[in-house]
Amino acid sequence: MTAILVDTLTRRFGEFTAVDAISFEIPEGEIFGLLGPNGAGKTTTISMLSTLLEPTSGRAFLNGIDIQIDQDGVRKAIGIVFQDQSLDEELTAWENMDFHGRLYRIPKAIREQRIGEMLRLVELEDRQESLVKTFSGGMRRRLEIARGLLHEPSILFLDEPTLGLDPQTRNHLWEYIQNLNRRKGITIILTTHYMDEADRLCDRVAIIDQGKIVAMDTPANLKSQVGEDVISITSPDAGRIADEIKAPWIVGAEQYDGQVIIRLRSAEDHLLELLGMIGVDGYTIVSISIRKPTLEDVFLHFTGREMRHEEAGAADRMRMRMPRRD
Repeated sequence: MTAILVDTLTRRFGEFTAVDAISFEIPEGEIFGLLGPNGAGKTTTISMLSTLLEPTSGRAFLNGIDIQIDQDGVRKAIGIVFQDQSLDEELTAWENMDFHGRLYRIPKAIREQRIGEMLRLVELEDRQESLVKTFSGGMRRRLEIARGLLHEPSILFLDEPTLGLDPQTRNHLWEYIQNLNRRKGITIILTTHYMDEADRLCDRVAIIDQGKIVAMDTPANLKSQVGEDVISITSPDAGRIADEIKAPWIVGAEQYDGQVIIRLRSAEDHLLELLGMIGVDGYTIVSISIRKPTLEDVFLHFTGREMRHEEAGAADRMRMRMPRRD
């Protein structure tokens, strides 16, 4: 069955189009990655799908529920973990969960049972009476995921869930997300700046740039589209190299911030020839490396720029919260 159906969804802020007629479909139980630079429209898209922001035009359905006609029904079906922390640091883990359950009007007996189950799921049962301000970043993230699952949603939005965490904690959280998807069959939409995260977790990814989806497929298929091998050259002449280096076996060359990314087939067969061409033309080379393509290369290929952590644009900085229901 289809968990999420998006049809020409659009959002404008005055003259600025943040999301431009995007369409996609996500089946039940899929982990779907939404990738793009800050300001590309990722958070605006999630805000519309979660009923926090009205679309300008287009339609979307979650579990067959129209996001504009039955907002209350959509909210019951989804859980959200925001990029910015939304826990109350002066409350305990249990109290944060209990407050969330009360907002959803979960009966007390059921609420207490689910709180216990969720805290066990994220291995915070032993810290349920601890104040959140004593928690590490990874523990807070796990608690936010547990809270987002308390009302048993079938769809979970994770907006940059591991941003700012150390590599060990990130890997640990990835395991939770994968286990959650396998054990409960929850459909997950994940936004992330970490390409290794999307590659490891997502069944499919969509790359959104300037409000439009510019590519969508499995990570493996997307990587295969950018060439068999990648040669990265760091050089003060990067711009000239990207513009001037030509050969039948070169699929493409892109320059960014002092680096040339050359896509080609059978790099080991052509490396010496490539170095010879560079030497003849007198380019200065600082370093050179050969590797298989990554999702970072896919991103460069489709958007022409590298994934960065710069400050988001105004439209995509919106960090709205689920409104309290009467």
